[in-house]
Amino acid sequence: MSDVTTALLAGAIALALVLHLAWLARASRNRAKAALAAEVASIRTVIADAVDISDGTVGVVTWVGSWNERRVQVRTIVDTLATRKLPARWLSVSVTEPVAVPATFDMMMRPGSPTTFSNFDHLQHTLPKAPGFPAEAVLRTDLRGARFPQNLIASHLDIFAEGPAKELLITPNGVRIVWLLAEAERARYGVFRQAAFGTRLEPALVERLLASASGLRDAINRQERQVA
Repeated sequence: MSDVTTALLAGAIALALVLHLAWLARASRNRAKAALAAEVASIRTVIADAVDISDGTVGVVTWVGSWNERRVQVRTIVDTLATRKLPARWLSVSVTEPVAVPATFDMMMRPGSPTTFSNFDHLQHTLPKAPGFPAEAVLRTDLRGARFPQNLIASHLDIFAEGPAKELLITPNGVRIVWLLAEAERARYGVFRQAAFGTRLEPALVERLLASASGLRDAINRQERQVA
Protein backbone atom coordinates (compact mmCIF):
# COMPACT_ATOMS: atom_id res chain seq x y z
CA MET A 1 0.00 0.00 0.00
CA SER A 2 1.46 3.35 -1.03
CA ASP A 3 1.99 6.27 1.32
CA VAL A 4 -0.72 8.21 -0.49
CA THR A 5 -3.26 5.41 -0.09
CA THR A 6 -2.37 5.03 3.58
CA ALA A 7 -2.80 8.75 4.14
CA LEU A 8 -6.16 8.78 2.36
CA LEU A 9 -7.37 5.80 4.39
CA ALA A 10 -6.28 7.39 7.65
CA GLY A 11 -8.03 10.62 6.66
CA ALA A 12 -11.23 8.78 5.82
CA ILE A 13 -11.20 6.97 9.16
CA ALA A 14 -10.59 10.23 11.02
CA LEU A 15 -13.42 11.95 9.13
CA ALA A 16 -15.78 9.07 9.85
CA LEU A 17 -14.90 9.25 13.54
CA VAL A 18 -15.47 13.00 13.67
CA LEU A 19 -18.83 12.65 11.92
CA HIS A 20 -19.87 9.84 14.26
CA LEU A 21 -18.96 11.86 17.35
CA ALA A 22 -20.88 14.84 15.97
CA TRP A 23 -23.90 12.61 15.38
CA LEU A 24 -23.68 11.26 18.93
CA ALA A 25 -23.46 14.78 20.36
CA ARG A 26 -26.47 15.94 18.31
CA ALA A 27 -28.47 12.88 19.35
CA SER A 28 -27.58 13.51 22.98
CA ARG A 29 -28.75 17.14 22.74
CA ASN A 30 -31.99 16.04 21.12
CA ARG A 31 -32.62 13.51 23.88
CA ALA A 32 -31.90 16.15 26.52
CA LYS A 33 -34.35 18.58 24.92
CA ALA A 34 -37.04 15.90 24.71
CA ALA A 35 -36.48 14.90 28.34
CA LEU A 36 -36.69 18.52 29.49
CA ALA A 37 -39.93 19.05 27.55
CA ALA A 38 -41.40 15.93 29.16
CA GLU A 39 -40.42 17.16 32.62
CA VAL A 40 -41.93 20.58 32.03
CA ALA A 41 -45.19 18.86 31.04
CA SER A 42 -45.05 16.67 34.16
CA ILE A 43 -44.47 19.62 36.48
CA ARG A 44 -47.19 21.73 34.86
CA THR A 45 -49.61 18.88 35.45
CA VAL A 46 -49.21 19.71 39.16
CA ILE A 47 -48.12 23.37 39.06
CA ALA A 48 -50.02 24.91 36.17
CA ASP A 49 -48.17 28.25 36.28
CA ALA A 50 -44.68 26.77 36.69
CA VAL A 51 -41.90 28.99 35.31
CA ASP A 52 -38.32 27.87 34.65
CA ILE A 53 -35.96 30.22 36.55
CA SER A 54 -32.79 28.15 36.13
CA ASP A 55 -29.63 30.25 36.33
CA GLY A 56 -27.51 28.16 33.98
CA THR A 57 -25.82 26.03 36.64
CA VAL A 58 -24.91 22.73 34.99
CA GLY A 59 -27.17 19.89 36.08
CA VAL A 60 -29.64 22.12 37.96
CA VAL A 61 -33.13 22.99 36.70
CA THR A 62 -35.48 25.10 38.85
CA TRP A 63 -39.18 25.86 38.49
CA VAL A 64 -41.37 28.11 40.64
CA GLY A 65 -45.11 28.58 40.72
CA SER A 66 -48.15 28.11 42.91
CA TRP A 67 -49.86 25.00 44.23
CA ASN A 68 -53.01 25.06 46.37
CA GLU A 69 -52.55 28.83 46.76
CA ARG A 70 -49.02 28.37 48.11
CA ARG A 71 -45.77 29.47 46.54
CA VAL A 72 -43.65 26.45 45.68
CA GLN A 73 -40.37 25.51 44.06
CA VAL A 74 -39.34 22.30 42.28
CA ARG A 75 -35.70 21.67 41.46
CA THR A 76 -33.75 18.76 39.97
CA ILE A 77 -30.03 18.47 40.75
CA VAL A 78 -27.45 16.18 39.19
CA ASP A 79 -24.79 15.40 41.80
CA THR A 80 -21.51 14.26 40.25
CA LEU A 81 -19.21 14.76 43.24
CA ALA A 82 -16.21 12.44 43.11
CA THR A 83 -17.05 11.09 46.57
CA ARG A 84 -20.10 9.31 45.13
CA LYS A 85 -19.73 5.89 43.50
CA LEU A 86 -22.28 6.92 40.87
CA PRO A 87 -23.73 10.32 39.94
CA ALA A 88 -27.17 10.87 41.44
CA ARG A 89 -30.18 12.92 40.42
CA TRP A 90 -32.11 14.56 43.24
CA LEU A 91 -35.58 16.09 43.37
CA SER A 92 -35.99 19.05 45.72
CA VAL A 93 -39.56 20.15 46.45
CA SER A 94 -40.24 23.23 48.59
CA VAL A 95 -43.21 25.14 49.93
CA THR A 96 -41.80 28.67 50.15
CA GLU A 97 -44.21 30.16 52.68
CA PRO A 98 -43.48 31.41 56.25
CA VAL A 99 -43.03 28.79 58.98
CA ALA A 100 -43.14 29.48 62.73
CA VAL A 101 -39.67 28.16 63.64
CA PRO A 102 -36.84 30.19 65.22
CA ALA A 103 -34.00 28.95 63.00
CA THR A 104 -32.97 26.30 60.48
CA PHE A 105 -33.92 22.69 61.25
CA ASP A 106 -32.20 20.18 58.96
CA MET A 107 -32.79 16.43 59.10
CA MET A 108 -30.49 14.38 56.88
CA MET A 109 -30.91 10.65 56.38
CA ARG A 110 -27.70 8.61 56.46
CA PRO A 111 -25.31 11.58 56.12
CA GLY A 112 -21.91 10.49 54.94
CA SER A 113 -20.41 12.34 52.01
CA PRO A 114 -20.89 16.00 50.99
CA THR A 115 -23.80 16.88 48.73
CA THR A 116 -24.45 19.58 46.15
CA PHE A 117 -28.06 20.14 47.18
CA SER A 118 -27.71 20.97 50.89
CA ASN A 119 -25.88 23.14 53.44
CA PHE A 120 -26.25 20.41 56.07
CA ASP A 121 -22.47 20.00 56.39
CA HIS A 122 -22.12 23.69 57.26
CA LEU A 123 -24.58 23.63 60.18
CA GLN A 124 -22.55 23.60 63.38
CA HIS A 125 -25.01 22.42 66.02
CA THR A 126 -26.32 18.85 66.25
CA LEU A 127 -29.70 18.41 67.94
CA PRO A 128 -30.73 15.53 70.19
CA LYS A 129 -33.56 13.53 68.64
CA ALA A 130 -36.97 13.17 70.19
CA PRO A 131 -38.66 9.72 70.00
CA GLY A 132 -40.19 9.02 66.62
CA PHE A 133 -37.34 10.13 64.38
CA PRO A 134 -35.75 7.55 62.06
CA ALA A 135 -32.67 5.87 63.51
CA GLU A 136 -30.65 6.87 60.41
CA ALA A 137 -31.53 10.57 60.76
CA VAL A 138 -29.18 13.27 62.04
CA LEU A 139 -30.59 16.66 63.09
CA ARG A 140 -28.70 19.94 62.88
CA THR A 141 -29.41 23.65 63.26
CA ASP A 142 -27.64 26.95 62.75
CA LEU A 143 -28.64 28.38 66.15
CA ARG A 144 -27.40 26.94 69.43
CA GLY A 145 -30.23 26.43 71.91
CA ALA A 146 -32.99 26.77 69.33
CA ARG A 147 -36.14 24.83 70.21
CA PHE A 148 -38.24 23.07 67.61
CA PRO A 149 -41.55 21.16 67.88
CA GLN A 150 -39.77 17.85 67.42
CA ASN A 151 -42.67 15.68 68.56
CA LEU A 152 -44.90 17.33 65.97
CA ILE A 153 -42.28 17.05 63.23
CA ALA A 154 -41.71 13.37 64.06
CA SER A 155 -45.42 12.68 63.58
CA HIS A 156 -45.19 13.90 59.95
CA LEU A 157 -42.28 11.77 58.77
CA ASP A 158 -44.10 8.81 57.20
CA ILE A 159 -42.53 9.56 53.82
CA PHE A 160 -39.06 9.14 55.35
CA ALA A 161 -39.72 5.46 55.94
CA GLU A 162 -38.95 5.09 52.22
CA GLY A 163 -35.36 4.78 51.06
CA PRO A 164 -35.27 7.61 48.48
CA ALA A 165 -36.28 10.26 51.05
CA LYS A 166 -33.05 12.07 51.93
CA GLU A 167 -33.54 15.44 53.61
CA LEU A 168 -36.14 17.53 55.45
CA LEU A 169 -35.28 21.21 55.74
CA ILE A 170 -37.43 23.62 57.76
CA THR A 171 -36.58 27.32 57.93
CA PRO A 172 -38.62 30.44 58.71
CA ASN A 173 -39.03 30.76 54.93
CA GLY A 174 -40.40 27.34 54.07
CA VAL A 175 -40.24 23.54 54.12
CA ARG A 176 -38.20 21.42 51.70
CA ILE A 177 -38.01 17.69 51.04
CA VAL A 178 -35.21 16.16 48.97
CA TRP A 179 -35.74 12.81 47.24
CA LEU A 180 -33.36 10.55 45.31
CA LEU A 181 -34.81 10.24 41.81
CA ALA A 182 -32.18 7.93 40.36
CA GLU A 183 -28.54 6.95 40.20
CA ALA A 184 -26.71 6.92 36.88
CA GLU A 185 -26.79 3.77 34.80
CA ARG A 186 -23.70 1.90 35.98
CA ALA A 187 -22.64 0.34 32.66
CA ARG A 188 -22.92 3.55 30.63
CA TYR A 189 -21.17 5.62 33.28
CA GLY A 190 -18.42 3.05 33.73
CA VAL A 191 -17.58 2.95 30.02
CA PHE A 192 -18.37 6.45 28.72
CA ARG A 193 -18.33 8.47 31.99
CA GLN A 194 -21.74 9.82 30.97
CA ALA A 195 -24.42 10.16 33.64
CA ALA A 196 -27.62 8.77 32.09
CA PHE A 197 -30.75 8.52 34.25
CA GLY A 198 -33.63 6.34 33.18
CA THR A 199 -36.18 7.45 35.77
CA ARG A 200 -38.85 9.97 34.71
CA LEU A 201 -40.11 12.75 36.93
CA GLU A 202 -43.65 11.64 37.77
CA PRO A 203 -46.34 14.24 38.59
CA ALA A 204 -47.69 12.01 41.38
CA LEU A 205 -44.35 12.11 43.19
CA VAL A 206 -44.10 15.91 42.92
CA GLU A 207 -47.62 16.31 44.29
CA ARG A 208 -47.00 13.81 47.08
CA LEU A 209 -43.90 15.64 48.26
CA LEU A 210 -45.65 19.00 48.05
CA ALA A 211 -48.53 17.65 50.11
CA SER A 212 -46.15 16.30 52.75
CA ALA A 213 -44.18 19.55 53.03
CA SER A 214 -47.33 21.65 53.06
CA GLY A 215 -49.02 19.49 55.70
CA LEU A 216 -46.00 19.78 58.01
CA ARG A 217 -45.85 23.55 57.57
CA ASP A 218 -49.55 23.91 58.34
CA ALA A 219 -49.22 21.75 61.47
CA ILE A 220 -46.28 23.77 62.82
CA ASN A 221 -48.04 27.09 62.25
CA ARG A 222 -51.30 25.81 63.71
CA GLN A 223 -49.56 24.65 66.89
CA GLU A 224 -47.76 27.97 67.22
CA ARG A 225 -51.05 29.86 66.99
CA GLN A 226 -52.60 27.63 69.64
CA VAL A 227 -49.65 28.20 72.00
CA ALA A 228 -49.79 31.95 71.43
